[in-house]
Amino acid sequence: MNNKENNFVSAVIYLHKEDNNTFDFLSMLSRVMADNFKNYELICVNDEVGDNIIEEVRRFRRENESVILSIVTMGFRHGLEASMNAGIDLAIGDFIFEFDSCYVDYDESLIMEIYHKSLEGFDIVSAVPPKARRRLSSRLFYSVYNYFSTTENDLMTERFCIISRRAVNRVSSYSRTVPYRKAVYASSGLKIEHIYYQETDAKSGLMFSDIEKNNTAMDSIILFTKLAYRVSLFISIVMALFMVGTGLYTVIVYFGQNKPVAGWAPLMGLISIGFCALFVILTIVIKYLEVLLKLVFTKQKYLISSIDKL
Repeated sequence: MNNKENNFVSAVIYLHKEDNNTFDFLSMLSRVMADNFKNYELICVNDEVGDNIIEEVRRFRRENESVILSIVTMGFRHGLEASMNAGIDLAIGDFIFEFDSCYVDYDESLIMEIYHKSLEGFDIVSAVPPKARRRLSSRLFYSVYNYFSTTENDLMTERFCIISRRAVNRVSSYSRTVPYRKAVYASSGLKIEHIYYQETDAKSGLMFSDIEKNNTAMDSIILFTKLAYRVSLFISIVMALFMVGTGLYTVIVYFGQNKPVAGWAPLMGLISIGFCALFVILTIVIKYLEVLLKLVFTKQKYLISSIDKL
């Protein structure tokens, strides 16, 4: 093919220790890249996946000596987000493909379809699987996140995505860390596009549940949505209404003929006011914390044990 793309592209692949598709996935990805790009690189992130998976990567390299391939070995298990951040920091491509796993349920032509869409002016383009293939827990999380999020771009389940170098630079300047890539991308102000694809009959690899994403999901809701503030504000309003009702009832009892227990009315009034003030203060504190989190993210460090240029 003579009309290959001049842009240098990088592909960052997060390896899983139970994956049975590592060699075939790298072969497919390399074939697509070689057929369409003059220069490209593959970056595999080893987050304690085991020697058998790394041997598959090395076997692929032995059979494809012309491929530029690097293995980023994390110092200890960091999880998906921090490990992918390490791989992206190493990538030098004008465009970077992000693959969270080697699971394939799409036609390989989708990779170039995503790339060509990014050339239309979109800095972030993702491949979105059919709705039937999205887990209930994922749909629930994204529904809550999108409802309380302040960004125009909704998050959804993605199989893989491509980001431009401008997006990488924007995200780097946006915050000191990237706790959840998709949320930061959606908040970057760049043009985002989703491409919905139909599943192929020939699926390969394993789809991982990624239980560790639960903490990431909770952190993302706190960092990028107003859920905590709105919940505390709602409770404050409920307590304020309760205080008003209790206050009216206390006044009626205090000045009425029937007094249940001496001192009961003032005590109930004091308790109502105290609880209302407590939740108002908590609402203010949460609002301050929300502002601080937006201004300064806790710096998330990762430790790389080694980088092997194969």
